[in-house]
This record gives sequence, C-alpha cells and structure tokens, in this order.
Amino acid sequence: MKCQQCDKPATFHITELAGGKPTELHLCEDHARQYLTSSSQEGTAVGNMAAMLAQQITVGQTAEELAQLDQQACPVCGITFYEFRSQGRLGCPHDYISFQAQLEPLILNIHGELEHVGKRPGRSASGSEKRTQLIRLRRALKEAVETENYELASKLRDQIKNTETDNT
Repeated sequence: MKCQQCDKPATFHITELAGGKPTELHLCEDHARQYLTSSSQEGTAVGNMAAMLAQQITVGQTAEELAQLDQQACPVCGITFYEFRSQGRLGCPHDYISFQAQLEPLILNIHGELEHVGKRPGRSASGSEKRTQLIRLRRALKEAVETENYELASKLRDQIKNTETDNT
C-alpha cells in the first residue's frame, strides 16, 4: 500500500474517529511524522496521543539506523528486515532469533506476552534444533574451507557427522 501523500510505501496506518465515523490514513514515515506533529499542536486529546506517537517516532530510530536495520538479513533464509516490514511476513522460524530485538516490542504490543502459553505440538522440537545446528555447522565449515582453515574444517566435518548420526 502506498502513502496517500506520495509514492513511498505506507508504513503507518492511522485510524481516527471523527464525528462517529472512522477515517483511515495510510502514510509513509515522513508524512506520518508531519501529520502527527501538526496534530500535536492542536492541543486535543487526539493531539496528545499524536504527540506521543510523534515522540516515539523521533526517539525511535533515525533514518540511518532504520536503513542499517533494513539491511540486516536472516542467515538461514536471507530475508531482510526491509522485506519483513514491507510484506509483514517472516521467511523462516529463525527470523525470530535474527530480528529478536525488533520483534519483541511488536509481539508484546500485539499479544501482551512474549512467551507462548497455549497448546504445543505433540512431537518434540528437538529435531528442529538439530537441523538448526547442522545448518550452522555447515555454514561454518564452508567459511573455514574458503579461508583455508583446514584444521577447523576437519573438526567441523566431524561434528557434522556426529550430529547426523545422532539424528538417525
């Protein structure tokens, strides 16, 4: 969805109740900041909330921090934080670890908790942990071979074999 003021992607979706009717605004970060700062100067209750939101935007991340964060990628699936922000979907379960610092406030805000307290699958998640360990070991092995660190590569190869035989 594009910003209603320009062609940038809308990252802020604001719904106001004015006269009993909801009004939706879809704005990019720049226009949301302008809108919220102009609303905060009106002095209404909406203005006070807008002022708090505007303060969070300015106190939050600066444009360069956001640009740097957008380049951060998951080492397993390769999805960038920018892709997550624009699509609203993560690429794999490992993204929760890769983007933990950014996702925790969102999850807490949406669900009110950071820890799952509902039902869990009957089968064990240990297989998933072993697959994750194998992926990490194989990546480290590849890096060791590329840097010609063959002693480390042989140790990693042995660890991979041991982990794979534990899976069977």
